Amino acid sequence: MPTARFVAPMMWRRLSSLSKIALKVAHDCLLPQQKVRLVFASRHGEMNRTTSILRSLCAREPEPASPTAFSLSVLNAMPGILGIAREDRSASLALSAGEQTLGYGLLEVFAQYEEDNTSPVLFVYADEPIDPMYAVAQRETVNGALALLIGAHDHDTEPQGRLVCSMNAPAPAAMKAPDRFASQHAAVCACLGAHQPATWQDWQWTWHEGPA
Repeated sequence: MPTARFVAPMMWRRLSSLSKIALKVAHDCLLPQQKVRLVFASRHGEMNRTTSILRSLCAREPEPASPTAFSLSVLNAMPGILGIAREDRSASLALSAGEQTLGYGLLEVFAQYEEDNTSPVLFVYADEPIDPMYAVAQRETVNGALALLIGAHDHDTEPQGRLVCSMNAPAPAAMKAPDRFASQHAAVCACLGAHQPATWQDWQWTWHEGPA
């Protein structure tokens, strides 16, 4: 189980496994006292916590859901905890876009950095398996987290490379080849790790060495 010493132990014990791993990879990307904008993306977010609360209500349990449990069940719980723990009031955003959440999260980060490149933008993507009752949503579920700090290089030096994303026009279902990767997350990680092109559905990622 990951740990993040910058979060108070009492709060850490109340967090879900999803928030814990997201906070851990986010913290690993940052320097002490570094202020960054944050984009957090998760397909399911705190669905497991929400499901537990709903089941308690349906069972008419004598103890109602605690305010803390409810406040930590929202999608932007992790960005809120990170900002409070690091005393960082920079802007944050949480988004979910189905099985294409990772791609649209990266698009949001790019748009923010293009609009204002004077400070970096931290991107965190995290997801975990959800209750089996949501069988349809289990196919592309990821169990893990990814964090990228965009625009954090020294402006006096050139970046070592860049990740480029492109989208093709949707092809008819009959003409689509089977995806090589089980999820969008797997394709992006393969491109970052091997610096080789990776395609998933209508999305393609390529790695280019050297400056733009």
